[in-house]
Amino acid sequence: MPELPEVEALKDFLADHLVGHEVVRVLPVAISVLKTYDPPVTAFEGREVTAVRRLGKFLDIEADGLHFVTHLARAGWLQWRDPLPDGPPRPGKGPLALRVALANGEGFDLTEAGTQKRLAVHVVRDPQEIPGVARLGPDPLAADFDEARFAGLLEGERRRLKGALRDQGLIAGVGNAYSDEILHAARMSPFKLASSLTPEETGRLYEALRGTLTEAVERSRGVAAGRLKREKKSGLRVHGRAGEPCPVCGDTIREVSFSDSSLQYCPTCQTGGRPLADRRMSRLLK
Repeated sequence: MPELPEVEALKDFLADHLVGHEVVRVLPVAISVLKTYDPPVTAFEGREVTAVRRLGKFLDIEADGLHFVTHLARAGWLQWRDPLPDGPPRPGKGPLALRVALANGEGFDLTEAGTQKRLAVHVVRDPQEIPGVARLGPDPLAADFDEARFAGLLEGERRRLKGALRDQGLIAGVGNAYSDEILHAARMSPFKLASSLTPEETGRLYEALRGTLTEAVERSRGVAAGRLKREKKSGLRVHGRAGEPCPVCGDTIREVSFSDSSLQYCPTCQTGGRPLADRRMSRLLK
């Protein structure tokens, strides 16, 4: 799933390639991708793109006051086409969900692999009309997101750190992969209660949060859209690397599997050398 760093890189890429250009066609291939109907998706046609923004893990493309907002979900992606293929796309069993064409012959496809169709496109007058955008918490890379604000968000938070970091209503933009990376950098168990952190631990987690995301954004900056997935994977230290040695201490990276996801961690760096039980109701290791 694309997270804050990849969506930030896509935002920069699209700003360079879309702003100032006219949208001539928006062609849905999979109707399920459209989550709004008023205004219709065709209302975006004939407008000049004026801005591209990132809202958490959402991409917001603005054209003359109308907003095309997409969330790539778990298996969605954006593929730039220069030039676009000739002729309209054909509905079928392939991954193509929607195509946007520019007057200069370029454009992009939104694709989604797998059977769970969660890729979403909204055409709205105000992004706050979208429930997922309206509930977003603060952006962790915003200038005003300081340690005091972070501590205030965690105060009284009874969830485990892994779940709290992934909650888009608490902090916008962090998903499964980067929450693993942040907790590894902070040397904390994913099952530690957020409300149990000492001031020193809160400061350490804040620095890991900002540092991990900033480093990933810088690593992704300027990378073409088609290479961002590979770049993300190459920069991860623990996520997706179960069975490999920890790059910090050399211990074997372990995994905890859930019904629809998994987490990875280093026992030596994060849990005092003790492995976490590999089941959903694993007991908290402090």
